[in-house]
Amino acid sequence: MSKGNFNIPYPINEPILSYAPGSSERDEVAHMYREMFSQKAIDVPMYIGGEEVRTGDKRPMSPPHDHQHILGHFNYGEAQHVNAAIEAALAARPAWAGLPWNERAAVFLKAADLLAGPYRAKINAATMLAQSKNIFQAEIDAACELIDFLRFNAHFLQEIQSVQPDSQDGIWNRLEYRGLEGFVFAITPFNFTAIAANLCAAPALMGNVVVWKPADSQVYSAQVIMEVFKEAGLPDGVINMITCDGPVAGDVVFKHPDFAGLHFTGSTGVFRHLWQEIGANIGNFKSYPRIVGETGGKDFVLAHSSSNVDEVVTGLIRGAFEFQGQKCSAASRAYMPSSLWPEIKSKLIEHLNGIKMGSPEDFGNFVTAVIDERSFDKIRGYLSFLNESNEVEVIAGGAADKSKGYFVEPTIAVTSNPLSRTMVEEIFGPVLTIYVYQDEDFEETMDLVDSTSEYALTGAVFAKDRLVIDRVTKRLEHAAGNFYVNDKPTGAAVGQQPFGGARGSGTNDKAGSILNLWRWTSARTIKETFAPPTDYRYPFMG
Repeated sequence: MSKGNFNIPYPINEPILSYAPGSSERDEVAHMYREMFSQKAIDVPMYIGGEEVRTGDKRPMSPPHDHQHILGHFNYGEAQHVNAAIEAALAARPAWAGLPWNERAAVFLKAADLLAGPYRAKINAATMLAQSKNIFQAEIDAACELIDFLRFNAHFLQEIQSVQPDSQDGIWNRLEYRGLEGFVFAITPFNFTAIAANLCAAPALMGNVVVWKPADSQVYSAQVIMEVFKEAGLPDGVINMITCDGPVAGDVVFKHPDFAGLHFTGSTGVFRHLWQEIGANIGNFKSYPRIVGETGGKDFVLAHSSSNVDEVVTGLIRGAFEFQGQKCSAASRAYMPSSLWPEIKSKLIEHLNGIKMGSPEDFGNFVTAVIDERSFDKIRGYLSFLNESNEVEVIAGGAADKSKGYFVEPTIAVTSNPLSRTMVEEIFGPVLTIYVYQDEDFEETMDLVDSTSEYALTGAVFAKDRLVIDRVTKRLEHAAGNFYVNDKPTGAAVGQQPFGGARGSGTNDKAGSILNLWRWTSARTIKETFAPPTDYRYPFMG
C-alpha cells in the first residue's frame, strides 16, 4: 500500500547534444537514419485499446526531401474505428482515473527516460525522415522538448495535488483532482513531434483517456511515440491513436455524449470550425467540454535604431528559416529602421548566400524541405506574388523546386506596403517580408505591428535603449503571448517560457506550464465534519 507524500524528481531541462563531427550521438543517429530509411516494409497500425488495427486502405509515407522514396505505409481508418477508439478509451477510464496520481506520473517519467536513452536516436531519426528536420531541429524537438514536457508535467501535477483548502475546527476540507468525465480528443500538427505527444500525454497524466488523431504527414514519428508509451507501461486504451479523415472523426467525436475536451494545435480556420461544431452540439454532451487550442501566427521582429546589427541579422535568419519557417512562432514579418537597413540588408544577403539546403542526412544542411506538395504549392503561390508585385523587391531566394523534394529557397522580400499580403497572411514557410520604416516613425511603426495581423502568438524587439525596450513591451502587451527581447521569436523552453498566444492564435493556455494542466482536471471539494450538530436550532433563535 502506498504511504506518505511523494516528491517527483525536480525537473531540469534535458541537455541538448551537439552532434558535432566525431561524436557518438552523431554516429548513432546517422546509422539509425540510414537503417530506418531503408525499412520499406513498415506498416503503421492504429492503436485502439490493446489492438493494432490495420485496414485495406494503406497510405504511403515518404520523406519530404525525397518524396519518391517510400518509407512504408500507415493504415487509414473510417468512422467505425473512431467509435471503437472512443469505446476503448471509456472502457479504460475507470482503472486509469482510479490510479493514484503518482502511479500515472511514473509512466510518463519512465517514457522521458526512455527517450533520453534507448529511444533518442530513433525518435530523432524518425522526425528527420517524417518531417524533414535537420538533426539540431529534431534534437530540440523530438528528444529534448518532449522529455521536458513529460518531466515538467509530472512536477506540475505534484504541485496541483498540493493545492488544498484551509479547514476550521472540527472540519476537514480537501480538494480531489479528477479527470474529466468522458474522453479528450487530441488533434496534433505535423511540425513538432513533442507537441503531438504532449497534446495526448498531458490530459492522460491528469487522469483522462484520449483519442489521438495525428497529422497524416507525422504518422511515421507518431508511431515511435506510441512505442515509447507502451514500453513505459501505459495501459491499453488510455491513449488511442487513429488515422482517418478529419471530418469523419469530427462527425463522430463532436456528437458523442462523452466528449469532454479538445486539445488542438493547427490552423486558426480549422480551430474556429471545430469550436462551432462543439457549440452546435453543446446540448448533447454530459458536461461542457474544455477547449484548448494553439493555432496560427504572423510573428514579428521589430528592430530599433539602437539595436545591434549582427544580433538582428542572426535573429532574423534563425527565427525565419529554421525548420523552413514551419513553426507557429517563426518570424514572418519584420520592421527595420532605415538608418540600419543598408548594413542589415548586406549581412542578410551574405549569410543567406552561405546557407546549404538539402536532405537532413547531410548534417551541413541548415534548410531542408517543406512538409508536402500542398504546402509547397501554397508557398510557391506567395513567391509568385512577391516576384510579380510592383510593391516588393525580392533580395534573396524566391525560387522553389519539387522535382526530388519539396525545396523552397529561404526568401527575403522588402515591401513598400506594410499591409501587403505577405505582411498579413500566415505563409508557414521560409518567407520573410521586411518593411523599412523611418527612424522618427517608431511610434507609428509600433501601431502597425499591433494592428496588422489577426494573430498574437510571438514577437521580438531588438534594442539597446532600456527606455525603448520598456515602451515597446508595454505598447505591444497584447500583440504576442510570447514576447522576446533581443532574441528570435522562436524556441520557447518548457518550464522557462510557457508557450501560447491569444487573439487569432488560440486560447493561450500555455503548454509547458502548470496552466495547461489545470485545464484537464475537474476538482471536487470534499467537506468532512467530525462532530456533526444534533439540533437544528441556532443560538440566535433563543
